[in-house]
Amino acid sequence: MTANVRITRRATFAAAHILHRSDWSDDKNREVFGACVTDHGHNYVVEVTVGGSLDAETGMVVNLKQVDSVLRREFIDAVDHRHLNRDVDFLRGVIPTAENIALAAFHRLEPHFKPARLLKVRVVETENNAAEVTAE
Repeated sequence: MTANVRITRRATFAAAHILHRSDWSDDKNREVFGACVTDHGHNYVVEVTVGGSLDAETGMVVNLKQVDSVLRREFIDAVDHRHLNRDVDFLRGVIPTAENIALAAFHRLEPHFKPARLLKVRVVETENNAAEVTAE
């Protein structure tokens, strides 16, 4: 019997953002986004879960070094110490909520783990706030 196994790699990044819609009034933006309508930053945690069958030779689903390398190259290097609204091409025109950051990370990382499969990206924005995107 072949078992599917999951592994999770964690990384951190620091970034600034602002939550607002330019087509809304200041009052509506404040009503919807609260204190996040002004420039501020977070120390984010991102967790990437990859799954698949174990390789008989290595005993691994995928080498964690590869997961870390892909995570850093495709996502962390692009967002770390950046302003998410202004400095990150793949977030341009997107309100950088935790949900949208997780979705963008998932789309950027998903093609890079074959034959394993990206199963989940979790972005923790604060100790009280996290967003997850999972494979269907």
